[in-house]
Amino acid sequence: MKGILPFSVGAAATGLLYREHSMRTMAERLSAATLETLLDAIDANDAETGAHVRRVATYALILGEAAGLDEHTLHSIARVALFHDIGKLHGALTDIFHDPSKLTPEERRAVRTHPQRGADVLAPLSAFYPDLVKGVIAHHERWNGNGYPRGLKGKRIPLQARVVAIADSFDAMTHRRRYSHARSFSDATRAIAEGKGTQFDPELVDLFLSPPVLEKIEKAMRLAHVPRKKARGNRRRGETQPAPDITFRWQPRLRGPRSPDRQP
Repeated sequence: MKGILPFSVGAAATGLLYREHSMRTMAERLSAATLETLLDAIDANDAETGAHVRRVATYALILGEAAGLDEHTLHSIARVALFHDIGKLHGALTDIFHDPSKLTPEERRAVRTHPQRGADVLAPLSAFYPDLVKGVIAHHERWNGNGYPRGLKGKRIPLQARVVAIADSFDAMTHRRRYSHARSFSDATRAIAEGKGTQFDPELVDLFLSPPVLEKIEKAMRLAHVPRKKARGNRRRGETQPAPDITFRWQPRLRGPRSPDRQP
């Protein structure tokens, strides 16, 4: 009888740990599924923004990999890049971004609210992705402290936001928007260089402008301009290009020719 009680307590503890692990895994799957749904919502509400955030994620990952960042940080950067503009889908801002005319001062003030709006949307997921909200709200902060919404300066700005800020600005300059014309690759890189130490992290700018990184950025930029082929076979009409690794961890790594599309 003496050996039964400890065994029972141990079995109960093991069962409790197993249930907690199962619940945690289920919650992680649900949070990742929520991210996937939000990304689909961005595409559905504004295909231009959906394409923009994917390009930004691609450029940000190129820069992050060149910086030698670990896999966890790269995943975090990808998530921040993919959702940095989700606050623009707010009803108060949608009409502004669909208006082809230049922004008025009042509209510019409204646009400046999108980092906070995006952080508010993503706040329920902060328990699973604590860096996501911090990165999204800070992606318009400036190295010299003159950014918004909180005026963070230097390395007080999260690394994810510093990386995404460069990628975001580069893409904004090289792709035509409703209220601005596209600039050339050389003009855009020159503007990034001019922002060194004021708008952008100077070390990241140096890395971004290094020949090996620029070569990869230019290649990715050309691929982004290639018209997509029409859907055929089992590909659904209107299906978007899969996002860079968003770490939906419950999904198994796909085999065969589609393996690069989604990763666990």
